[in-house]
Amino acid sequence: MAKRYYTIGMAGHIDHGKTTLTKALTSVDTDRLKEEKERSISIEPGYAPFYMDDHLEVSVVDVPGHERFIRQMIAGVAGIDLVLLVVAADEGVMPQTKEHLDILSLLGVKQGIIVLSKISKIDEEIRELALEEIMEELIGTVFEGSPVLLVDSLTGEGVGELRETIISVIRDLPSRNISGEFRLPVDQAFTIKGQGTVVRGTIYEGSLVTGQELVILPMGIHTKAKQIQVHHHRAEKGYAGQRAAVNLSGVDYKELKRGNVLVATPHLYVTDTIDVCLNILNHVRQIKQRMPIMVHAGTSEVMGKLVFFDRNSVNGNTNPGSILCQIRLDEYIMVKRGDRFIIRRPSPVETIGGGWVLQPKGGKYRFGEETIALLQSEMDGNPRDRVLNVLNRHKSAERDSLMKEASLSESSMREFLQEQDWVVLSDSTVTHRTIVNECRHEIESVLLKFHQDSPLLKGLNIGELKQHLKEYPGPLIDHALEKGKWKQEGGRLHLEGFSPQLPIEWEKRCSQLLSMMENDGTKVKDMEEYFKQMGIPEKWRSDFYHFFVQEKKIVPLDDRKAYSIRVFNEAVVRLKRHTKDTFHISEAKEVLDLSRKYMIPFLEKLDKEGLTIRIEDKRKWVRTEV
Repeated sequence: MAKRYYTIGMAGHIDHGKTTLTKALTSVDTDRLKEEKERSISIEPGYAPFYMDDHLEVSVVDVPGHERFIRQMIAGVAGIDLVLLVVAADEGVMPQTKEHLDILSLLGVKQGIIVLSKISKIDEEIRELALEEIMEELIGTVFEGSPVLLVDSLTGEGVGELRETIISVIRDLPSRNISGEFRLPVDQAFTIKGQGTVVRGTIYEGSLVTGQELVILPMGIHTKAKQIQVHHHRAEKGYAGQRAAVNLSGVDYKELKRGNVLVATPHLYVTDTIDVCLNILNHVRQIKQRMPIMVHAGTSEVMGKLVFFDRNSVNGNTNPGSILCQIRLDEYIMVKRGDRFIIRRPSPVETIGGGWVLQPKGGKYRFGEETIALLQSEMDGNPRDRVLNVLNRHKSAERDSLMKEASLSESSMREFLQEQDWVVLSDSTVTHRTIVNECRHEIESVLLKFHQDSPLLKGLNIGELKQHLKEYPGPLIDHALEKGKWKQEGGRLHLEGFSPQLPIEWEKRCSQLLSMMENDGTKVKDMEEYFKQMGIPEKWRSDFYHFFVQEKKIVPLDDRKAYSIRVFNEAVVRLKRHTKDTFHISEAKEVLDLSRKYMIPFLEKLDKEGLTIRIEDKRKWVRTEV
């Protein structure tokens, strides 16, 4: 049986005995700061080892209860598996008790133990009233029905029973994912003389080994784990659920802050726009469209705006249920699909809601039901649906980008690619069989329309085809072209069975035009004059011209003149027969009896066709066949 790691948290109103209870359970005073000692209140989350055996290791985080330190409380509680909600028996449920309860519910913490502390201060009758009050407060919350224990941390009454209850509940909890991609949201960064930069936090998922290459997000700083400590003891590895301190190489601690995330894989998203499923607390007054909010996700704390797509405001007391919307942040953070978050009103400060991340990389959407339907599909979709949603938007995607946008793990991506329906376009780009087929259908449609619009042309240039299919990436089109109801000849594509033909009504005039060009020999007129002379309308001229070229009826010299194919070939043969391996323009003029306006285009055509090559003021024959 693999060892499992958990973190339990203390929550509750200020001065209700959380720190004292932590000390009673762990023998560790988690108030370490000078000002915490002086003021007898917790300012930063404090951590201590609670329990360890061959199969289980549990830590405790003591989060601040004072209203001013709620943000530290959120950072501390974000990674816990079990909460101890502490309520002083002599004071009962207080404002921060309720707010902590709201925050824990919004963060998805479902396992809790209710601790009625300081019981030595009250008699039996008051204890019963305090218990009754707590039970009423828990009705309708995720902690309704949770164990309730009476404890006095100073006398030790009830501490042993609480310890046993904690261990019993923990043993039944599922363990965190230690096989996933390593992620540690940083809640403290500092330096130790002679050691360098150290970051501390709870490992959300995955595991870490000494010497491992790491990245600090959102900055993208590359570093390495020089040393790992768990509760001040050196460890070779750290696992999901553990509190860990990591000594980093090559980074200044002044560059780091709470909210940074230490990861081992480069494909995780850094984002400033997240699609979310939001729940509003029922006591919250009106929240307006694009209202400024403070967002707490993991250990990060960032200002942002709420963007609704189906309303302009909402009140908590209207019981709106889950709202699909978007949060646009003022700074970049690192989140994954499924991550929980809390939002607070900046002024006056209050917790107003929270939820979970649907899509770490939110897009720009229009107001309306279409966007809500898209977000609904994001919420309901399984991994396969999410991948297909991404590919339907991009048609193909780089492997790492696909993993980011679809919130897939490396192992899930490997499993997908082993299935036949997924198409690997290159080492790093993938798509799906249905999208390849969709692309092939579009190619057929484009070619059919091209043949209808331009029946004289043999086919469509591949480059022009790609212009018609702009939403499909080039590598995807290239793959789709490998198989289909078309043929490729000379860089042009046409449907099977298609062959260009002149319209019957213009066949005779075109034949006469070609005869006239042939009769004029090497001293032809501009093509435009031939078309006018034969009465061919302007709208047909370009198509007829290209038809003559592709069917090898004429050879264009420049954009105005062309020779009939027979005249051009005879001129080449005659020039070759009467010149040496190299020849001057004057020799060519003498052989062909052409003026400069014909001679220069003709010789440049020879160069272009690869028959000759120009060397200073002469030309050299390269090949003899026309």
